[in-house]
Amino acid sequence: MEHPVEAELCESVCVHPEAVELAAGGLPPEEEMADMAELFKVFGDSTRIKILCLLSRCELCVCDIAELLKMTQPAISYQLRVLKNARLVKNRREGKTIFYFLADSHVETIIGMAKEHLEE
Repeated sequence: MEHPVEAELCESVCVHPEAVELAAGGLPPEEEMADMAELFKVFGDSTRIKILCLLSRCELCVCDIAELLKMTQPAISYQLRVLKNARLVKNRREGKTIFYFLADSHVETIIGMAKEHLEE
């Protein structure tokens, strides 16, 4: 029986210089990759994904989201702060109420692509 780690290894060492050169040219700068990793960490929480899915339908206030997700307003407020710091959501004030919405169409595209990928 094949060991799971061995399945990921080549049976012999044979570097393909053209492929290595081509791939290396596509690496973003280290700082940019770190920023991308941080962005993906934000997407790594199911509550934040739920909030993004709700906001892809319409703008909502903290009270609305808390009601929909059966969570407390402080818990939702914390998650919205994380999403806002990651520039995934924005807000606007209307009187005493703050409404949240997706920052741009890219956020909806990322959510849509994730759904599409899982359906394949």
